[in-house]
Amino acid sequence: MAEERGGDVVSEFLGQNPQLENWLDSLRGPCETNKQWHARREFVLRNMELFPTIKPGTSSSSLYRLLSLSMVWANHVFLGCRYPQPVMDKVNEMAEGITVTEAPVRRTRDEIMGKTKRPAVSAVEADCQSKKAKPSDTDVKAHLKSVGCPAASAVKSGPAPGASAEHQPFFNRLYKAVAWKLVSAGGFGPNLEHFEILRSCVESCKASLTCVFVPLKDIPDLPTGRTQKEGQVCELRCCTVYMGTGYGRDEAAARAMASKEALKVFQGQKVTVKVCHRRFRGRDVDDLVLLDEQARSQVFPPALSHPFQEDQ
Repeated sequence: MAEERGGDVVSEFLGQNPQLENWLDSLRGPCETNKQWHARREFVLRNMELFPTIKPGTSSSSLYRLLSLSMVWANHVFLGCRYPQPVMDKVNEMAEGITVTEAPVRRTRDEIMGKTKRPAVSAVEADCQSKKAKPSDTDVKAHLKSVGCPAASAVKSGPAPGASAEHQPFFNRLYKAVAWKLVSAGGFGPNLEHFEILRSCVESCKASLTCVFVPLKDIPDLPTGRTQKEGQVCELRCCTVYMGTGYGRDEAAARAMASKEALKVFQGQKVTVKVCHRRFRGRDVDDLVLLDEQARSQVFPPALSHPFQEDQ
């Protein structure tokens, strides 16, 4: 496979440069799978020459920018995140030459919200399937710019056994980071920049937030009496763990509200990652959810994403 050949080249190069390999490994996120990290590592290696001020082992604004772009690309490929088109054009250009096989399948909004009508196969998907049927070096080169074709991997019923325990140490660290940040901001309140506070705390723990947006009008079964159907819904996750959902007139407002809801969880004595039941595409699934210690009815908004694929 092309991805295997690319991985062999990268592994061989890093094997000859152990100090560079150790430095790169220090940049790996705590929740990244091997597949995600190997792809993002190749992205960083291929684009270091675009940032000549980057020196391995030394922090710099150029390094932070490259790492941020690599996370944008990885989040888009593996988690389906959407970003402004100029940003997507930039990272797709930087990712040229990187092939990701069997990337998570992309769904339309109707499929995400559980509507029964399945759209026809898109031209991109059809092209990917035809190339998959007749693999060759020419075919591989032809679709590199697509940064990975959708695969037919099925959605599992939930996270792997023990996933909540694996994520708990990270969220313990994040709890402390949020606590100190809120103290310095004068405490939790309605006038804070909730998203910026949450984002900076997550990034200080060497991770990133995942935002999934869906137009409010595309969500079925709105509560009786709700007349407002314009706007966006945002779901926030970190390391695949659900943190909150928000509604707003646009993506920025929805993201801010979701961040506010997420920060409320950090107001207690501790946070806990648990497996909970949620609705996704019209059926019940198990999901990883961040909770506080308060006893309450566990009724959650329907999931906009469910990042637990067979090959992750």
